[in-house]
Amino acid sequence: MYFLGIDSGTQSTKVIVLDYETGRIVASAQRKYDLIEGLQPGHLEQHPSDWIQATDEAVVECVQKLGAERSKIAGIGVSGQQHGLVVLDAKDQVVRPAKLWCDTSTAAQCDQIAHEFGGQPGCIHLAGNAMLPGYTIPKLLWLKQNEPENFAKVTSILLPHDYLNFWLSGVKRMEYGDASGMGILNVRTREWCYEICDFIDKRVRDMLPPLGSSLEAHGVLRPELAKKWGLSDKVVISAGGGDNMMGAIGTGNVKPGVITASFGTSGTLYGVAAEPVVDGQGEVAAFCDSTDQWLPLVCTMNVTVVTEQVREMFGWSIPQLEAAVSSAPAGAEGITFLPYLNGERTPNLPEGTGVLHGLRTTNMTPQNMARAAVEGATLGLAYGLRRFRELGMNPKEIRLTGGGSQSKAWRQIAADVFNAPAY
Repeated sequence: MYFLGIDSGTQSTKVIVLDYETGRIVASAQRKYDLIEGLQPGHLEQHPSDWIQATDEAVVECVQKLGAERSKIAGIGVSGQQHGLVVLDAKDQVVRPAKLWCDTSTAAQCDQIAHEFGGQPGCIHLAGNAMLPGYTIPKLLWLKQNEPENFAKVTSILLPHDYLNFWLSGVKRMEYGDASGMGILNVRTREWCYEICDFIDKRVRDMLPPLGSSLEAHGVLRPELAKKWGLSDKVVISAGGGDNMMGAIGTGNVKPGVITASFGTSGTLYGVAAEPVVDGQGEVAAFCDSTDQWLPLVCTMNVTVVTEQVREMFGWSIPQLEAAVSSAPAGAEGITFLPYLNGERTPNLPEGTGVLHGLRTTNMTPQNMARAAVEGATLGLAYGLRRFRELGMNPKEIRLTGGGSQSKAWRQIAADVFNAPAY
């Protein structure tokens, strides 16, 4: 029996086919895409059609590699970038490009929502989370205020992985894990917070799809896609989830005591909890997970985006970047890289910018700058780990994932900075 996994991210979509009995990957494919160019600073958007095209092409490549064995595929699961706003009209057509998790243009809308409910403590009281620019619901208020003609067309709102599930199955539905990053799910009760919904607009309640357990199947593959791909129309579409919720399961982080650190475009720290972990300071996100538990999480917006900028600046390959980081001493001879190239979410500084500090004629080398970039990105996550420990989450080990975790030098830096075994 085979299962097909789809990971739809900010930079690309990856598809794998897994042999359930052996755990072996029997086929894989990837398609890349870009952000929409020419937008104002802080506005980061993509066309949902790019995700669909990339998924379709990658699935076709995989099933072609399988040949007759494609008949073994029994289920499909989607992992998707979180918080993106996909808006559909009455005919289920996309109204405008999706505003992404890394879009920081909604700071003013977050302030308006928080002010209505007595500041961020009021939002935390209502839903368990502060109202941050990365979340979904401020994007909808932004749409209402800045593009009223588009807002008037909206009848449904979905998250990126929900939209792919809808395309795969024809069913609109949200599961608790990804939905908790919208900013309107009361994570304590797993119910919509209608007070915040109604402040945005009375129509929002009707825009929301049904909400349910992450453990329940989403639907079955649409006959049109089953025919196109040569699969059974009985293939089950799982609930799927946000990339971090799926990352927790993929790294075996399904019970308390383990923390996963993801070194991707952004960075995340998360660990499973048996009860909601609500941070009164609003720095740790009190999310639900995809095993119907909870997933306290810290997100920083600048990890491999920083190292990739440095790599491109010096024209290095990835092995050359690794060599540069390894050859520089710890502390980069006094250079500190504050890596807020995309603003920052933890701490909440959406208008923040990057800073290179401590440069001298004696230490301004490419190697030291590369080392400082890695250290700066890692220290940003350590800021969140310190808050985890203050809330009583003391990890026995940290499991690393994401592109940056492939670096041996970075893994060692992570273990040193986090002061915990890191694998």
